[in-house]
Amino acid sequence: MVTSLLPAFANGFALSAGLIIAIGAQNMFVLRQGLRGEHVGPIVLFCATADAMLIAAGVSGLGGVLTLVPGLSLALSLGGAAFLSWYGIAALRRAARPSALSVDDQPAITLGAALTGTAAFTFLNPHVYIDTVLLMGAVGTSLPPVERPLFIAGAAMASLTWFSTLGFGARLVAPLFARPAAWRALDLGVGVMMLALAASLMHRTATA
Repeated sequence: MVTSLLPAFANGFALSAGLIIAIGAQNMFVLRQGLRGEHVGPIVLFCATADAMLIAAGVSGLGGVLTLVPGLSLALSLGGAAFLSWYGIAALRRAARPSALSVDDQPAITLGAALTGTAAFTFLNPHVYIDTVLLMGAVGTSLPPVERPLFIAGAAMASLTWFSTLGFGARLVAPLFARPAAWRALDLGVGVMMLALAASLMHRTATA
């Protein structure tokens, strides 16, 4: 019986890993906090827990309910675009100020501020709901009921493994970011990517 359930766990792990291991707003935020060494454990735990909850909700059938709520997709897209634009501009401003690029020179943020930012990157991004609630939910609900908890567990394990690697593993490249030029390059990349994602959201909203 245990052996027959392992594919469900493996499928959940593989699908979740394939969806979250990509350069995105949430991943870049976790990476940056990992490089700064600020509140990494709580941020990793928040991201992994949020993924697990959303995937479980999707497997439980929430995806079908969300598609029936009028205006929800529009509200998520507009909110996400506004937040990503604000964060992208902030990153570009950091890149333009060499004195603010060193980790030691940058003011520390509180745990509350770190988790608020993490929550915004997690829940204001429509792609999160598409990947977890809708896509993974659809795959999970297609499995026999007895296999669904293993599917969710596998997906949650992939999320925890990835965010732990990203957050705690960032310290391995920390010596590179002792140079202001490296922080400038990172913030430039983050700023451009955030603004591009915001523009993409607005474009899809306008053409929907």
